[in-house]
Amino acid sequence: MSQSTHDHDDGRRDFDFLMGSWKVHNRRLRARLEGSTACDTFEATNVARPLLDGIANQDEFRTDDAGGFIGMSFRFFDLATKTWSIYWADSRRGTLDPPVTGSFSDGVGTFRGTDTFAGRPILVRFIWSGVATGTPRWEQAFSDDDGKTWETNWIMDFSRA
Repeated sequence: MSQSTHDHDDGRRDFDFLMGSWKVHNRRLRARLEGSTACDTFEATNVARPLLDGIANQDEFRTDDAGGFIGMSFRFFDLATKTWSIYWADSRRGTLDPPVTGSFSDGVGTFRGTDTFAGRPILVRFIWSGVATGTPRWEQAFSDDDGKTWETNWIMDFSRA
């Protein structure tokens, strides 16, 4: 029997909750890292599917907001380190963002990475929570002070389509 047919508790199944079709309610800051609290809210859809026998997955995010755009996340599970790397690209820019890397603990996934925003270096953090509730939440935050403070700038609340 191949290893892929066994149940695994090493983290490779952490994103199984996301597979399938979703409605997504979004709240996103209008201005990032400027002290603003003004948010836009909008709706989207998301469809996720497994890849590479379950150690990777891909999802497609679609919205009509701000003229509409399509985004894609790719997630890859590193069997040696037991961590996930998450990559994002969208139709507004056509580039692949640097990955955030991390894992789940007690039902919460925390993923961090480095990037640039408005020409300056930042840290990026994704948090997945509520993954066992049927209504998971994804949050993105930026830090421009090496992680001393974080500004949550995008929240997505998922519900089954």
